[in-house]
Parts: sequence; structure tokens; C-alpha cells
Amino acid sequence: MFGKIVLCVVAGYLLGSLNGSLVIGKLFYKKDVRMYGSGNAGATNTLRSLGPKAAAAVTVVDLLKGILACLIGQLISGYVENAGYVGMYAAGFAAVLGHNWPIFFGFKGGKGVLTTFAVILYITPLPALICLGIFIIVVAVTRYVSLGSLIASVCWPVVSLFFNIPTVLRVLGILMVLLIVARHKDNIVRLKNHTEKRISFKGN
Repeated sequence: MFGKIVLCVVAGYLLGSLNGSLVIGKLFYKKDVRMYGSGNAGATNTLRSLGPKAAAAVTVVDLLKGILACLIGQLISGYVENAGYVGMYAAGFAAVLGHNWPIFFGFKGGKGVLTTFAVILYITPLPALICLGIFIIVVAVTRYVSLGSLIASVCWPVVSLFFNIPTVLRVLGILMVLLIVARHKDNIVRLKNHTEKRISFKGN
């Protein structure tokens, strides 16, 4: 079983390392989004740097790789008594790590929000959708994507308390939330200083 879990982690990490903004930016725009805007390799910076079409494509890639990592982990390890689909959880978590620190792009990736959401959505759909609703409301009211991401992420451990979720998954979920908060440290400073950029809902 240990060998299967290791395989799940490796597969998840390699999938996660296929950072959507970097792959699409370099393949179709000949640009590295880390050299523009906030310097973050994520969908929001892609939107500001390359436009809505590129951002939409990045969103699809980063969501699909999280879901695919979970599916592969589920198929490799199967169900483990008293631990659930631990391979699936491990692969999903590894995909988030890969997104944040991609081996293919010098270990400088994004903040993992979309990939984390994909993992949580695949494993716990209803709590994930509740948090998505919270994200949408916060962003619609404030136009701060970072604030929406932070609040929705922090809400997941609270929302998950109302659902029957394996302990190992709950722990990994909390770790992913902590990663999101840590990766947003600069955004938190800018939010406090009222210098964080708001997203525009107007088309280019």
C-alpha cells in the first residue's frame, strides 16, 4: 500500500506541475505571466496580463488537473478501510503542491486556489459548492478575488464539520487552506493597506 501511495503522490505532483497559466502563456502567447502584473502564475494575473480567453483556459486546465489527480489516486489505491480513499486524498494534495511549486517551471507557481477547489469539489462536492457560493458573494460585493479566495478557503473547515468526512481528508483540507493563506501573505498586506487591485467585471 505504501508503494501505491507514493505513486499517487508522484502522479499528483507531476500533474499539478502543469501550471495552466505558464503552459498556456508560453504555448499560445509566448509570455511568462510571472513577468507581468502581480507576478503570480494564476488565473487572476492571467486575466490581467493576457485577457479573458487565456484566463478561462487556465481555469479549465487548473481545475481539470486537480480532478484528474484525484481520479488517478482513486484508481491506484482504491478504498482503504478506516482511511477512505487515501490515495485520492494524497494525489489531490500533491497536485496542489505541484501547482504551487512546479518542477517544470523552476518551482515558482501559483497560489493553488483553483486546484485546491477542484480537489475539494471532487472529494466533497457539497461543501465545495457552498464555499464557491461564499467566494462568488465576496468577490461580487468587494471585487477582491484574493479576499474571496481567503474567506471561502477558511470557511471550508467550518462547513466540513456538518458533513461526514474522514479525518485524514479533514486534516489534508486544513493543510490546503493553510497553504492558500500562506501563499496570499502579500495580498493580505495589500488588503490591510487598501492597495490590493480590484477585479473589473467589464469586458476588454
